[in-house]
Amino acid sequence: MPKKLITLLFAAAIASTAFAQAPATATSVPPATTTTVVTDSDSQETREAFHSTLRRYPTEVSRVLKLDPSLMNNQSYLATYPALAAFLAQHPEIAHSPAFFLDNVYVGDESRGENSSERVWRSTMEALSIFAVLLLVTGVLTWLIRTLIDHRRWSRISKVQADVHNKLMDRFTSNEDLLAYIQTPAGKRFLESAPIALDGAPRSVSAPVGRILWSVQVGLVLAAAGFGLQYVSRSIEKTVSQPLFAMGVLALSIGIGFVISAVVSYVLSRRLGLWETAPTTVDAAAD
Repeated sequence: MPKKLITLLFAAAIASTAFAQAPATATSVPPATTTTVVTDSDSQETREAFHSTLRRYPTEVSRVLKLDPSLMNNQSYLATYPALAAFLAQHPEIAHSPAFFLDNVYVGDESRGENSSERVWRSTMEALSIFAVLLLVTGVLTWLIRTLIDHRRWSRISKVQADVHNKLMDRFTSNEDLLAYIQTPAGKRFLESAPIALDGAPRSVSAPVGRILWSVQVGLVLAAAGFGLQYVSRSIEKTVSQPLFAMGVLALSIGIGFVISAVVSYVLSRRLGLWETAPTTVDAAAD
């Protein structure tokens, strides 16, 4: 009996110990592990920010890093470029994948690829160039055709007027009849409608009002286009912005030239007495 009692007590003690440890084991939860997921959009933003940081320094810095990516971990080399060192310290993934983050950096004779934005702008510029050439050719052909039509019309009218004048002159039997007809209003209109001027007096020169206004309008439009092209060139890729900036400067210069020519024409017209001002209503009423 004493042995059985000792055995039962020992079994009860083991069971109580296991029961007491069971809740602690059940309630124990392993610590949660946090994982950081890096997406493609984050990598693209980091690469753009990295390129913006590199643009603060000469282009040789990015080329040296492309040739020797181990310099990204060289603190003595990065000490000269504090902004670059701070950015690389915040983004250690750049040193692990330098080919991805330096893909837009080209060294020596390395072939340069184009991204999507550069291709879009290049195709747009090509389309605009083709459209400008077609517009120029169409304008020249239209001007030539219009000039040819006007010349043929003038030649036909001149020939008809000459025939009418010759037939009318043949009907007068004497010089007295011709002079009497010329003094009449119908005769004056007859002589004024002659295809060739009767007197050798020089033609009167008037102020080129229409040309001055046209020059001002064209100059303002070209200047506005130049400012617009320069503004657009600041917000796109550098490889595409240079042609746009050059076109903007050229358009702005031509526009300013048109405006200056209009001002000079106006001043010369006033100096030479060619600019005639219309009388006011008060002066007209007084007269």
